Amino acid sequence: MQGGIPLYSSDGELCDWISEKRMARLERLGLIKIVRHKKGHVARCMMHRRPGDPKPVRLEDYLGTRYSFREHLDNGFLIFLAVVTECMAAP
Repeated sequence: MQGGIPLYSSDGELCDWISEKRMARLERLGLIKIVRHKKGHVARCMMHRRPGDPKPVRLEDYLGTRYSFREHLDNGFLIFLAVVTECMAAP
């Protein structure tokens, strides 16, 4: 939409392009925060996080948790081969 104002959710995802009239209404209701450029014109609108909204998705949710330390074994390669051979199905 040419000339519209981008509206982002509380976790930073683009939701919609809105008009200035709708932006003013949402601000009056206290649902958005308006982000302005140095010169004063509107850059974007961010929705406030409301009770009951899901938590924002983090990168760790996709990647899983990290290990707190790396354990070095004297014969780690041999242990790896033993585990692999035990896991292989017998023909």
